[in-house]
Amino acid sequence: MLPTRYLSSARVLGSTFALALFSSIAPVEAEIAVKSGEKIAFLGDSITAGGWSSPAGYVRLVIAGLAANGVTAEAVPAGISGHKSNQMLARLEKDVLSKKPQWMTLSCGVNDVWHGPNGVPLDDAMAASGTFTSRPGEAEKGTYSKNIGAILDQAKAAGVKPVLLTATVIKEDLNSPENQKLEPYNKVLRSLASDKKVPLADLNAQFQERLKAVNTPDKKVLTSDGVHMNQDGNKLMAVGVLKAFGLNAAEVQKAEASWGPLVVQAEEAAKAAAAAKAAAAAAKAAAAEQQKAGEAKPAGAK
Repeated sequence: MLPTRYLSSARVLGSTFALALFSSIAPVEAEIAVKSGEKIAFLGDSITAGGWSSPAGYVRLVIAGLAANGVTAEAVPAGISGHKSNQMLARLEKDVLSKKPQWMTLSCGVNDVWHGPNGVPLDDAMAASGTFTSRPGEAEKGTYSKNIGAILDQAKAAGVKPVLLTATVIKEDLNSPENQKLEPYNKVLRSLASDKKVPLADLNAQFQERLKAVNTPDKKVLTSDGVHMNQDGNKLMAVGVLKAFGLNAAEVQKAEASWGPLVVQAEEAAKAAAAAKAAAAAAKAAAAEQQKAGEAKPAGAK
């Protein structure tokens, strides 16, 4: 048996070796994927359009959140209200690829479901049902699965790195028929992200988690109308996208701390818009009253 002093030294040496071994195999913390000077295209529908047009929309918050962590990126806004997967595929070259971004986030699915017969079928089996119609001049409808797959493939072929966003919600009642119809579309996105090795921001899962936790089905928590984002919805979307870009918890916290001025700008813009709307309504009412009074005057009256 070794003397106590030798046993003690052996323990110290063993501990030192174990620490060195652990240090050599411990995973290196992931870096933020987006680098300064790079461009990020944000392809989507009205949710994405609002994410850019509002000072505190999720697109603006993502760019500000990256900047707060030392990454200066440029946004390429590519959201158009009402657009579905077939329309996004048709304008991919013009609105995204021609701008030469390094990254592209894709937010698509709400309108494919929400538009009902004017939407886009999930797959060939659904397309064969004959329930979907096309409007004059609309891009070939195809199927959601094939359209999204083609968008990802074309982006990657052009050297653009895509990030998929699952579709958020259609009404904040998670049991609504619309949300039930949306779920298979989100399953397609999760599957494509895995198969094509594309980063995924599972926003739908985040929305469901928040709505279940709050549990106030009679109040709007994340949207203004059940679909389009309010301030909290934009923040939740931005956090999901930033995490998909590789930001850790501390970096996300730093991003969130930078959003205050943008939120103030958005609130001031909303107040100004409301005041302008009220003034326009008052002017219209006054003009109607004046016209009515003029029509009521007897003939020849001054």
